Amino acid sequence: MKRFLVADQSEIIRKVVRHYMEQLSFEVVEADCADEALELCRNNNIDALFLDWRLPGKTPVEFLTALRFSGENTRRPLIIYATTENDPADISRAFSAGADTYMMKPFDRTAFMETLSNAGLAA
Repeated sequence: MKRFLVADQSEIIRKVVRHYMEQLSFEVVEADCADEALELCRNNNIDALFLDWRLPGKTPVEFLTALRFSGENTRRPLIIYATTENDPADISRAFSAGADTYMMKPFDRTAFMETLSNAGLAA
């Protein structure tokens, strides 16, 4: 079973994303801060990650850099950068640091599934 990490400080967002991903037969783990998310990535073979742009503890670039240099035993997950700001410079920084795709918050099921499909995580 593939593992998906929801890294968001909002419990509501974590629950919604968990629900969507469990319907796609992913095992879902959650983190509400950057350090917890990094630890889960290092120790749980995460296949994909939903990363909130305001995750407490690190900026998105700091988090993605830490993930990239977390050791050769850490498998790099596919990273979905989730933001409420439609700022091309911010999104570009996230891509440069290692994000694979992004989505705007708030989102509905259709937008979420479309992002997953474009990233190769859903049919």
